[in-house]
Amino acid sequence: MVEIVSSVAMPADERLEIKKMRYVNPNITEEKEIEALPRISVVTGTHGDELEGQSVCYELGKIIKEHMECLHGVVDIYPALNPLGIDSITRGIPGFDIDMNRIFPGSMDGSMAEHVAADIVKDIKGSALCVDIHASNIFLKEIPQIRISEMTSEKLVPLAKKMNIDYIWVHSAATVLESTLAHSLNSVGTPTLVVEMGVGMRLTEEYTHQLVDGLLYIMRDMGIWSGKVIDKPKKPIVSQDGKVSFFNAKAAGVFMPKVKHCDMVKAGDVLGSIVNPLTAEVVDEMKSPCDGLIFTLREYPVVDEGSLIARILEM
Repeated sequence: MVEIVSSVAMPADERLEIKKMRYVNPNITEEKEIEALPRISVVTGTHGDELEGQSVCYELGKIIKEHMECLHGVVDIYPALNPLGIDSITRGIPGFDIDMNRIFPGSMDGSMAEHVAADIVKDIKGSALCVDIHASNIFLKEIPQIRISEMTSEKLVPLAKKMNIDYIWVHSAATVLESTLAHSLNSVGTPTLVVEMGVGMRLTEEYTHQLVDGLLYIMRDMGIWSGKVIDKPKKPIVSQDGKVSFFNAKAAGVFMPKVKHCDMVKAGDVLGSIVNPLTAEVVDEMKSPCDGLIFTLREYPVVDEGSLIARILEM
């Protein structure tokens, strides 16, 4: 059933509506029974240029619809928290110059964006688990990973290990994280995992199926799903901030990689070159500072001095 989570007036007699699809076994009809069921919320579309979550919502919903008899809980899917951004391929909320993931938990008495944010938090609150799916931007590609604040790692890492992802990055808390959806929900007792995968404005089919498998697996573990699932999820690497090396361009030009996303590298291995197409010169040859796994790699070739080229998990 499609439900409206938030509806606010806009200019020209239009309304901004945030919608979700709620899946419940059709044999369960009493509202009290539904409220007593375990609930998982799958959320994406906070940034309009991050589209990887769209295919996850589609594939997960398709499987549930085909096997409703296997559904024993509630699955809420929110494919577009920022529909204006998705429609215009804009990261933030167009016309307001606002990053939606920096205004949570919102306010019912605030601006339009803050009001919508407050409605979203209110609707998701109480879920047994929320999975907040993001992609990278158009410049970088990420392996499927879950990022967790140190403050919530004890509670969330065991859940993240069931999600069939490659990597769990436990990072130190930053002030800006306090205004994200995940921080707001975790602060009110709703466990929320932030997934980062793929690249901006694109769909990565293999990552979609990998994450859907993880969602079905954890849904079975929660008693929500009794259908077919993978035998066991991938065993992810778990790391802290101190094990991650950031590699930035030392010159402007065109980045030409010599390694592939998810490669293992040794200290001194050439990651790639930055070239000047005008003079046909190599302006910077980049070498790995450590042994490790490339879990982030530059996707868009044009770089400026200081542009992020890769993140390497030290092994």
